[in-house]
Amino acid sequence: MAKSKWLIAVFLLLAVILAGWGITARVQKKNALGQLADDAAIPVVSFVTAKKEPQSEEVILPGSVAPAFNATIYARTNGYLKKWYVDIGDHVSKGQVLAEIDSPEIDQQLLQAKADLMAAEANNKIAQTLAHRTRALLPSSAVSQQSSDQATSDANARASTVASNQANVQRLEQLVSFEEIRAPYDGIVTTRNTDIGHLINSGSNNGPELFQIADISWLRIYVQVPQSYAASITPKVVAELHFPEYPGRAFVAHLVNTAHALQPENRTLLVQLRIDNQKGKLFPGGYTEVHFKIPPVNPGVSIPASALLFRAEGLQVATLTPDRHVKLHDITQGRDFGTDVEILKGLEPNEPVILNPPAALVDGQKVRVSSQNSHKRS
Repeated sequence: MAKSKWLIAVFLLLAVILAGWGITARVQKKNALGQLADDAAIPVVSFVTAKKEPQSEEVILPGSVAPAFNATIYARTNGYLKKWYVDIGDHVSKGQVLAEIDSPEIDQQLLQAKADLMAAEANNKIAQTLAHRTRALLPSSAVSQQSSDQATSDANARASTVASNQANVQRLEQLVSFEEIRAPYDGIVTTRNTDIGHLINSGSNNGPELFQIADISWLRIYVQVPQSYAASITPKVVAELHFPEYPGRAFVAHLVNTAHALQPENRTLLVQLRIDNQKGKLFPGGYTEVHFKIPPVNPGVSIPASALLFRAEGLQVATLTPDRHVKLHDITQGRDFGTDVEILKGLEPNEPVILNPPAALVDGQKVRVSSQNSHKRS
């Protein structure tokens, strides 16, 4: 009997222990589930550090290359091309004859003008002698005052005729000199649009140009700089040129001047650069990439565009506090570089900026840091 009571007591004790253990296990499991639910409710975020903008930034713009000087050569007299002496690619010196024009009509007119001048000079000589003699006889009353005045007037008219004929001879001599087409300066022939026997008409409105001469000892580079960078283009700005024909090489160019006015059709500033080309490696008429290194106008910080929060209150950015809480910042955005944006106000360099923040994120909210960033902050 006593043994049965002892077994019952042991059984009841085991039942109580098992019941207590079951209840404890269920409570622990419930608490664990609650903790998991609480942890799941805390957003997991990743962050990057806001970067301070560099002291200078590189702006890349397209540029066009032009020669130092470029002259289009037209004829100044009519005729037929007799001969040409230079072709495209030839180096020429100032005053060098490029071609000759055969103008027989002008040559004959010059011969006639010279003959007219000789006749006028002979008549003038006789008239001057007669006027001188008439004035000498006037005191003795051998001739009348009217005869003296008439002789003097005729002498003056003859002298004017001589001057007129001299001017006509000089004009025709100038036209004859235009039969030789000469280079205006040292350079290279870039175009020849004529050939032997071609009919040549004087002037730029009566036919194509005969030659084009370019001075490529140095080159002009023209760049259209957007208005946002116009104020930064000063003589201290460094410009590097990158040409497609020379990949991997950079050529230094110097600022010559700017237009000091924006072009209203595209709001850009025309900038002229200069680069030495004594060796002739660079070609005018081409394209180049112009790399300007300019200081930022309003230096700020740079963050990824995915960090922006678009709220009814305005544009915001969320940062992470040391105790893993959210802090919202009202910001002023600057330039948009695509994947990154410039922040002018509201954010300091080196602040941890939350990437892809949830739309429901609020100020002071606790968050968890992604394992990718957990090593960055204690």
